[in-house]
Amino acid sequence: AIALGPTIEYVVLDTQEHGYLVVANELVESFLAETGLSAKRLDGGFPGTALEGARYRHVFLDRTSPVILGDHVTTESGTGAVHTAPGHGVEDYEVGQRYGLDVLAPLNDRGIFLEAAGPLVAGQHYGKANAVIIEELGRLGVLLGHKEFSHSYPHCWRCKHPVIFRATEQWFASIDSFRQAALDAIKDVQWIPSFGEVRISNMVADRSDWCISRQRSWGVPIPVFYCEHDNEPLITPETIEAVAKRFETEGADAWWQHEAHAFLPAGTSCPKCGGTAFRKEKDIMDVWFDSGSSWSAVLEARPELSYPADLYLEGADQYRGWFQSSLLTSIATRGKAPYRTVLTHGFTMDGQGRKMSKSLGNSVEPLEVIKQYGADVLRLYVSSVDYMSDMRVSDVILKQQSEVYRKIRNTARYLMSNLADFEPARHTVPYAELGELDRYALHRLQEIVAEVTGAFERFEFFRFYQVIQNYCVVDLSSFYLDVLKDRLYASSPSSQDRRAAQTVMYQVLSALMRLVSPVLSHLAEDIYTYLPAAQKGSEPSVFLLDWPTVNADFRDEALAKRWEQIIALREQVNKALEASRQAKVIGGSLEASVTLVPRTAEVQDLLLSLGASLAKVLIVSEAVVRVVGDRAPEGAMVEGDLMVTVAKAPGEKCERCWVYSPSVGESREHPTLCDRCVGVVSELVGTH
Repeated sequence: AIALGPTIEYVVLDTQEHGYLVVANELVESFLAETGLSAKRLDGGFPGTALEGARYRHVFLDRTSPVILGDHVTTESGTGAVHTAPGHGVEDYEVGQRYGLDVLAPLNDRGIFLEAAGPLVAGQHYGKANAVIIEELGRLGVLLGHKEFSHSYPHCWRCKHPVIFRATEQWFASIDSFRQAALDAIKDVQWIPSFGEVRISNMVADRSDWCISRQRSWGVPIPVFYCEHDNEPLITPETIEAVAKRFETEGADAWWQHEAHAFLPAGTSCPKCGGTAFRKEKDIMDVWFDSGSSWSAVLEARPELSYPADLYLEGADQYRGWFQSSLLTSIATRGKAPYRTVLTHGFTMDGQGRKMSKSLGNSVEPLEVIKQYGADVLRLYVSSVDYMSDMRVSDVILKQQSEVYRKIRNTARYLMSNLADFEPARHTVPYAELGELDRYALHRLQEIVAEVTGAFERFEFFRFYQVIQNYCVVDLSSFYLDVLKDRLYASSPSSQDRRAAQTVMYQVLSALMRLVSPVLSHLAEDIYTYLPAAQKGSEPSVFLLDWPTVNADFRDEALAKRWEQIIALREQVNKALEASRQAKVIGGSLEASVTLVPRTAEVQDLLLSLGASLAKVLIVSEAVVRVVGDRAPEGAMVEGDLMVTVAKAPGEKCERCWVYSPSVGESREHPTLCDRCVGVVSELVGTH
């Protein structure tokens, strides 16, 4: 057919050389310039609809064809009259269907023209036929002009050659009978991220019949036979079962190794003509049909597995592929979805956001990363990103992750080094006897266990990363463990204070080791391996331990709120300490004596309630609390709800605990120690 635009205006040109020509009005000037023709434009134009249904005669074939209308016709170039071959283009096919045109595709599988193409090109490859056709048009005197030009056109992603569209007979699976069942089943699946439900629902709702045949030389064959006499297809439950039994013993390659009669049951005949000679189908099954039925081949075939699957995990491109083909095959044959949860992820880019490829040489090889940083760092990186979007990876990013890993590892090492003499069965301090700070630390640990567990259950690995990193760096290293150092290093080894700290540290290490095990697997196993026998029980591996659970007895919301306020005040004091450190007033924080003037009664009561432990929480040698309304000392810094003055602490530095105290030098036996350390050392000497 020749297609015209229904709303395009056409005119008639009168040429001496070629008679009357029909051209789109907008293209007359460019057409004449390209062909070098001279022509007179006849009066009056008309829309494309005026010629709908007219017929034209082919210039070198004994054939007449219709003029039709198509929305794909434009006035960007050419004549506004477009050659339309329903057998060789999607738009051509669709418009041809509307007009009931025959689908003519006179090319075989090797790109050779068949007899239906006419004697001029029959037997020739399509690439060589162009020159022959152009020559024939010139000989007939109907060639107005020709030239080569480049334009956007589909190319094969593998061989890079232009794609030739060709209509062929295919096998289709109709989904109309179970489309609604599929849409209903989608609603019962958990989609991560949630927009996946809308995405696949729209695809299934708008899906046409499934073309399940492919023309390839490898794959699972379509088990159909054809009568040699009348080409009638043969596919029955009996023939399918016969092929399946042969495949069970020989594999799918048997299809290519035996003739048709080797598969068919004895006495098989054509239901149409009664013939007994058959040939096999050469097409293979769509590979998405193969992968889409894996739920049956894998889950139903193995007794240790169960159907439906707990989780399908793949890239975001699989809504159109594996996720959908699995859904359709399962709904059609089992009436339910093959999965309970579907999780999709983005793809890995380089540091500049470019897709990784061999040609660019920008791929990051996992084995090289493992050699340089270790497997745990690579796993930590994967957990750190929001995999639902495309993610970047580079050496710079991996170096940053190695630093985060080192902080987590060093936190675990610090905990282990201070638990060397701790036996849980003998030294654990009952919860009721723990101090406020220790009980707050246990409460915070329960929050971490809940957050990490929830993150894993929701597949939010980036939340695990954020929570664990923040816990190790902020909650532990920068606060709790920092405050504990005085107790751990300066108190008597067997004192209640030190054992209380160890009790909490043991709980923290035990939970942390298990919480990081899904991601930092080697680190978790290392920790467990090097734990003293008294601390790890009888299991040989961390992966045989139970997952940590929240201990409700350790939860105390009121206490947590109180200590969150204390920590906020501590941050305000730390700002003043840092300013004094920059001004060279003090060196380390233990050189400081701080005077705090609260600006509200609430803050005043909070500070006073800490008593002597306030200095230890602030990690200073002396802390003095004034009452609301007191005049702040000269040079006080206003930090939030506090006025803070930092000065040199009175007394000398204790050689053992580093705290500045007026009591240093009072002991004749231990002149370099404070009175607390004198007592501890005397006790230790006495025990030996």
